[in-house]
Amino acid sequence: MATQMQLAREGKITEAMKIVAENEGLSSEQIRQGVACGKIAICANINHTSLKPCGVGEGLKTKVNANIGTSSTFPDIEPELEKLDEAIKCGADSVMDLSTGNNIDISRKKIIEHSTIMVGTVPIYQATVKAIREHGAVVAMTEEDILKTIETQAKDGADFMTIHCGVSREAIERMRRQKREMDIVSRGGSFIAAWILHNEKENPFFERYDDILDICEKYDVTISLGDGMRPGCIADATDRGQLTELITLGELVDRAWKRGVQVMVEGPGHVPFDQIEANMKLEKRLCRNAPFYVLGPLVTDIAPGYDHITAAIGGTLAAVSGADFLCYVTPAEHLALPTIQDVHDGVIVSRIAAHAADIVKGVKGAKEWDLQMAKARKVLDWETQIELAIDPEFAKKKRSARNEANEETCSMCGEYCAVKIISEYFDKPACPCID
Repeated sequence: MATQMQLAREGKITEAMKIVAENEGLSSEQIRQGVACGKIAICANINHTSLKPCGVGEGLKTKVNANIGTSSTFPDIEPELEKLDEAIKCGADSVMDLSTGNNIDISRKKIIEHSTIMVGTVPIYQATVKAIREHGAVVAMTEEDILKTIETQAKDGADFMTIHCGVSREAIERMRRQKREMDIVSRGGSFIAAWILHNEKENPFFERYDDILDICEKYDVTISLGDGMRPGCIADATDRGQLTELITLGELVDRAWKRGVQVMVEGPGHVPFDQIEANMKLEKRLCRNAPFYVLGPLVTDIAPGYDHITAAIGGTLAAVSGADFLCYVTPAEHLALPTIQDVHDGVIVSRIAAHAADIVKGVKGAKEWDLQMAKARKVLDWETQIELAIDPEFAKKKRSARNEANEETCSMCGEYCAVKIISEYFDKPACPCID
């Protein structure tokens, strides 16, 4: 069965392309052309039957991902399914299953079966858990373990997979020579770096990349090239290790496209505000405008408990500068496994960042949404304001908690409401003596 990219190159418009076009307010031909050249990815595994297709890339709305999944401390899948429901309710465009608890296969199958939005996975997590349980160490993982895990997750319906192909011996050595404050903070990046250093071999994800492409082509899985060397603090941003990996990822984009396999590229985590634009432009240049998927970026390291906000600050500029896909950060980042409320807050704040960027990028419908809100505010139409809010339930709760029922103004200004006062004069006919 052909991939979306292969079909697009043949001039065929698929049902998924039509759905994406309708959701974006664009023509099916525009979507087909974007998929054909790789600037748009439609992450839609042929076995994810409950999926409503979604596009990621140039000219489309900035998308938002929510991470969920079990851990060894919290292995129960049911709370993660509740988080999935909350993420969908809040408007997330995808979730990533980062499960490392017991019964990873069962967790993934339930999440994919339950999800109407894109589902991503990180195969090295499961391969590593298997290696530790069976052999007692991450470094005992074999190439066959990796390929078998990717095949299993693809067969189960994962729409995109984070594959850490760019963590090379060269990138590791350059990072060590330059020195970092926090070394490697990517969980997958640390697993594969440890494997490389212990076994004194090159990255098996890189060495077996053609085999990985075979699997992804078979199930139309989009490869999300992982940023295993991403900076874990702003002091480490834009260093040699990060950029060496990025150059490799650009070359892997070329190889995936040659096979007709869709691909995205993942980007840095902690980046000072003044380096974000440069990071986005570097990725777009080196990776030929492939869709860019960023974590945050977080613009400061000192806000645990508020990192959803530090990520939104960076995410807005990142999306304005070229990022297409924002991975949410929750208030629990760096502290704990997220709760349902953390998932809610993370999705909403990331959606605000994405929308703010879409206004600047001229994405169809973005400014119009804000204009509708302005018109409702002018006439003090509270019902419409709440309907238009990005989080209507929260807006309604805030309004009702501090205002009397049917109050025309709000309790902040009351009888001194600027909107109400000026409307009494602006809405009157102009004085005939004024031209």
